[in-house]
Amino acid sequence: MYSFKRKHIVVPITLCFPLTAFANTNLATTDDRLETVLVIGEQIKEELKAEQALTPGNVTVIDSADLYQRNVTNLGDMLRYVPGIWTASGSTGDSTFFSSRGSNLDATNYDGNGIKLLQDGLPVTAADGNNHNRIMDPLGARYVTIAHGANALTYGASTLGGAIDFTTPTARDTEQQIFLNGGSHGQLQGRVTTGLVAGAFDGLITIESKEWDGFREHHQQERKGIYANSGWQFNESVKTRFYFTYLDNDQALPGALTAEQFDEDPYQAQPAAVSGHYQYNVETWRAANKTIWDINENSSLSVGFSYENQTLYHPIVYSPFFSLLINTEQKNAGTSLRYNLQVNDHDLLAGINYGETTVDGGNYTHEAGRRKNITTRVNNNADSLEIFLVDRWQIAPQWKLIYGVQAVSAGREVKNITVQDGTLYNPEADYDSINPRAGVIYQLTSNNELFANISRLYEAPTNYELEDDSSLDNKALNAMHGNVIEIGTRGSKPLDTQNQLQWEFSIYYAQLQDEILSIDNPAAPGTSLSTNVGNTIHAGIESLLGASFSLDANNNHRIEPLLSITINEFSFDEDSHYENNELPAAPGYALKGEILYRNSNGFFAGPTFDIIDKRYADFSNTYTVDSYTLLGLRTGLTYADWEVFGEIRNITDKEYVSLFSVRDRAAPNAAILQAGEPRSVYVGVKLEF
Repeated sequence: MYSFKRKHIVVPITLCFPLTAFANTNLATTDDRLETVLVIGEQIKEELKAEQALTPGNVTVIDSADLYQRNVTNLGDMLRYVPGIWTASGSTGDSTFFSSRGSNLDATNYDGNGIKLLQDGLPVTAADGNNHNRIMDPLGARYVTIAHGANALTYGASTLGGAIDFTTPTARDTEQQIFLNGGSHGQLQGRVTTGLVAGAFDGLITIESKEWDGFREHHQQERKGIYANSGWQFNESVKTRFYFTYLDNDQALPGALTAEQFDEDPYQAQPAAVSGHYQYNVETWRAANKTIWDINENSSLSVGFSYENQTLYHPIVYSPFFSLLINTEQKNAGTSLRYNLQVNDHDLLAGINYGETTVDGGNYTHEAGRRKNITTRVNNNADSLEIFLVDRWQIAPQWKLIYGVQAVSAGREVKNITVQDGTLYNPEADYDSINPRAGVIYQLTSNNELFANISRLYEAPTNYELEDDSSLDNKALNAMHGNVIEIGTRGSKPLDTQNQLQWEFSIYYAQLQDEILSIDNPAAPGTSLSTNVGNTIHAGIESLLGASFSLDANNNHRIEPLLSITINEFSFDEDSHYENNELPAAPGYALKGEILYRNSNGFFAGPTFDIIDKRYADFSNTYTVDSYTLLGLRTGLTYADWEVFGEIRNITDKEYVSLFSVRDRAAPNAAILQAGEPRSVYVGVKLEF
């Protein structure tokens, strides 16, 4: 992913791919199975690299092999060093808040819109754009591709923040392995992966279990998962793969604190969270298939189908006067088609995504987490059609012109019936848009390039946003839309035979209209109200800088620094009420990095750091959440078939706010704050066989 690994097991990956470790080459020559895994892994990486080189904007790729060298249990851990992505968690596990380029800045952390999640190009995000019931397991991927903002056009994503695509490991590119890690706050996680390759057939299955007591009161989590896939190669041109996932995640929620409670004890639970036994319990199964036909050396066709079923049990509000327990079943069906054609200097990509989502169930009262009387019957439906065509045209030896268009047609319908009096709340609308894009790439050298693009942004509201619309007049919210320009560079440069620099750097500026923002409902704390606002600006800088410096003539000792820089400028634009106030939730800057020493024997060690700017917790900019700096340390040993790591986080035991809810104007005594992780120690070991 981001680190530059030991020389004796490294091959340099050009462009903006950091150097990535593979098994010891001496061992690989004596082990046919290992050698096959390496070759196929390289092929996948080269395909990702080639696609990245055709994108005139920022794209980051993560190699999951690096995730086993530090403690990674949620999406925030995985995305820690990805610039432009802001993650925060006060509840841990599958409820991590994440935002890309200022998407989802209401920070209600409910529907988690703004970023489209995919698995092998097939949708995981629901058809209406919500990620509420489902976050991908970071260790369940072989590679992860983050296409920032409008650069997700080739995934068909119609979202402000872009897309994250998880490439599934298979028995052809993954060794059988056991992984165990644990440490502070009762964390214990185990994964067992085994596979089979038999001629044209291959199959892989991973079984996972995780337990966590948490660093706050009422903070426990238990998660079990099964991840399986199997493939069949019909001939040299046609192959198909089936996928199956099962997840059962139960976690207690500690709730939010007032500033006074936070100062008294940041790791206590909100009293109502304990008495109301707030929970976030999701059971999910997903089945999918993807078939690829390499028609000839210049064209290919892929088609995929996916179906996912999720049940949610979610007591979230509890008081003597009002309680809320959400108990729903969400069904997602999707299909995807891609056609690629290379003709002369043109590389054409056409695609179609179609998805349907239904949510059935209701809102209930509850007594300490036990469901009681239904108050609202829920029957929501959504569909989404995305069609796109992109031409990557080599107009000159060093120049590529990338231009394309996306057509979006989406439908949303919310049916909420109040049981007491039969009142129907039924906002529904259709959303259609044509979104063009044009960009250019200038190849300075084989490893360095400059890029620029101008694109239209478009995102229809989720059904959760329609359900919580502040107007309550059955009139649906408008879609968010706007335009963005971006310029940047990526590449690598050898300083000499032993030292190297790598970078990715992007500057973007977007003007949006009708951005959907949500504020906490004062009449029902814990629920939110959504509304369109006028004009907003989303601008920023994303930069990932890395280097590898030799400390001796034989290159046995190296220093490898890494720095992720995110600078955000998100604000209202001459709003009639908020004027030019900053948008809440995201910090003005976030600097994250590490400086690792590595030697040729596989040992590594070094400090880590997080420097985070202040944030506002309200649209009125009257409530400020303080900045903070965290220091850490990680170390380990890594070899061809085993590796161990140790990590210390927050060495100084800094008390800080990680996650908070957003208000219109937050009162000083508002219960909106959730603490970040205190000093913690983790260890892990991975064995391959």
